[in-house]
Amino acid sequence: MIVHQKDAYGYLLVKEDSTGAGYKGLINNHDRVVKIKLAGEMAAAIAHEIRNPMTTVRGLLQLLEKEKACPGFEERLNLMLQELDRANSVISEVLLLAPTKVTDLERKILNDILEDLLPTIQSEAAESGKKVIFEPGIIPYLLLNEQEIAKLIRNLVRNGLEAMSAGGVLKLKTFIDDQDIVLAVQDQGKGIKMGLLDMLGTPFFTTKEQGTGLGLAVSYSIAARHNATIKVETGPQGTTFFVRFKHHP
Repeated sequence: MIVHQKDAYGYLLVKEDSTGAGYKGLINNHDRVVKIKLAGEMAAAIAHEIRNPMTTVRGLLQLLEKEKACPGFEERLNLMLQELDRANSVISEVLLLAPTKVTDLERKILNDILEDLLPTIQSEAAESGKKVIFEPGIIPYLLLNEQEIAKLIRNLVRNGLEAMSAGGVLKLKTFIDDQDIVLAVQDQGKGIKMGLLDMLGTPFFTTKEQGTGLGLAVSYSIAARHNATIKVETGPQGTTFFVRFKHHP
């Protein structure tokens, strides 16, 4: 099936499950990469123009707060600082889309990064009555940027946890498949609606009330900088994101 959206064409291959258990969506990354590249180029061009005045405003607000120059407005000043920090955080997320961003790669074991993140992830899951299980496979070293890969993992885990109700179990797996090193993030949610599959990873597209639409877009961008791809399988029993890294011995 050919999907047309704003002068860009993409291909969506849907595989029906003959058992009736669900469907699998295998999505071409080309359109996503193009959209992410365009968003990244725009972000890189305007980020400093936005951040410079924000830094000035934040400095002045901090000075007012420190000097107690606005009695009775302390809470409002603090709220303004928090909102500026939130805006700055969004800008940082957008900058991760930039195609020219330099990524320093080092030989890492993907399992080690996951092990470091696991206590925090499990603690966050427990707060909402959910569990996270890690099933590590025997995998070789990869050239990775640990900070970026940790960001990608947290984004996928957050989406998986938000898709599930209390009692759900999120599984993280690593394994080798046809010479690729694969990270799988599997949730027990209700699956992704067919109409939304081709929109996954589109910058600023979100179905969440408080979402920025950057989490998956950033994840696809990070994957691309690591010569990796992201594939999705989804159905009524849940969704699995597969991040496939090319291994070059």
